Amino acid sequence: MYHYGILVMSDKGARGEREDRSSQEIKKLLGDKYSCEYYEIIPDEIDIITKKLIYTCDELKLDLILTSGGTGFSRRDVTPDATLEVIEKLTPGIPEAIRYYGLEKTPKAMLSRAVAGIRGKTLIINLPGSVRGVRESLEAIMPALDHGLDIISGEAVECGQA
Repeated sequence: MYHYGILVMSDKGARGEREDRSSQEIKKLLGDKYSCEYYEIIPDEIDIITKKLIYTCDELKLDLILTSGGTGFSRRDVTPDATLEVIEKLTPGIPEAIRYYGLEKTPKAMLSRAVAGIRGKTLIINLPGSVRGVRESLEAIMPALDHGLDIISGEAVECGQA
């Protein structure tokens, strides 16, 4: 079983002015094979985001961190910037697959600045803030996600041997 955390970036959500529905969609789509061990709604502040990402990777040692929100063009959207500050290895194929999948549904998918990467043994993936965006993003990556997590943890056989 993989252990994961959800960080939702929302100024209004952090103030209790907006209900977070994206995390429920994440939990539903990941199902019983994944165990949510951490969940928090925080404001779109780069220093707070970096501290929470470092904490969930280095202290909690979660397998996967899924962020939701803060990936667009708005001045307050800083989730990708914070993620780039903490990751050790960039994994560009993940956000590329998400954007490619999304472009089949809407040209607005190209406006995502989301990134993904690895810190230690934790995979961090930026997702959009909307329920639909979360659902479509996870649909795009779920076929390869388990194998990627297995590789990071050292549990995978070679790709060509599977």
